[in-house]
Amino acid sequence: MLTDAENPTLSVIIPAHNEAGLIGACLRALFASHPVPDGAEAIVVANGCTDATATEARACTDAATARGWRLSVLERSEGGKPGALNAGEAVAHGRVLAYLDADVIVSPALCAELVQALDGDAALYASGRVVIPTPETMFSRTYARFYRQVPFFHHGVPGCGLFAMNRPARARWGEWPEIISDDTFARLNFTPSERVAVPAPYDWPIVEGFGALVRVRRRQDAGVAEIGRLYPVLPTNDDPRPSGAGWVLRAGLRAPLGFVAYVAVALATRLRRGNGWARGR
Repeated sequence: MLTDAENPTLSVIIPAHNEAGLIGACLRALFASHPVPDGAEAIVVANGCTDATATEARACTDAATARGWRLSVLERSEGGKPGALNAGEAVAHGRVLAYLDADVIVSPALCAELVQALDGDAALYASGRVVIPTPETMFSRTYARFYRQVPFFHHGVPGCGLFAMNRPARARWGEWPEIISDDTFARLNFTPSERVAVPAPYDWPIVEGFGALVRVRRRQDAGVAEIGRLYPVLPTNDDPRPSGAGWVLRAGLRAPLGFVAYVAVALATRLRRGNGWARGR
């Protein structure tokens, strides 16, 4: 019979490509989480890294052990997030699987709330409350004042940067497909009634600077379009949200300069060409 350490309730899979400067803070916040029944493990998958991501992650082993977590660090020569997710799942033991971006900071209560929400045999998906921390650069700070008001963050369960599901839910598809937007793919594999929002927050930073915001927005748009093209049924599972000019006008009145920054990024996204990549959002 497996011991609790061999069969934890929660497995947190963290794909990490060149995240040496961020993985330590991510893991330390994770290990400060409230305990979950039967324990938890973190699996960092350093994929295609040319920096010290794996070394920095292993440096957190003592912090993990001190809080009763098991930490595994896998290294893959290949890049690509879907492959990293598949590799992490191959060694995960938890009855609940959580997927965490390396630049996300979880609050202490989040993991326990996710486990509680996903307990049982019904296929369920869950995430916490998204908090966009204040960026460092002036343009991103201005952009964030408007972006925080986008209906996506306030209706349904966004799941950006952090989402979880139980094993019956994860059985809904096979390996992660080679797609741009894994979080959108996961979320839309469940109906709104199968998605659970827990109250605990987590910090999900946006990138710094106009150019990076444009690259990320382009990637987001391409990811959504790709899912609509490859999996045309999935978008029918999206949450109903306000559309039209109403919410834009209200948000713009609260943050007029933020509205200008948001529109500038949107216009540049449509005008610029290329496949430049930027972290995260």
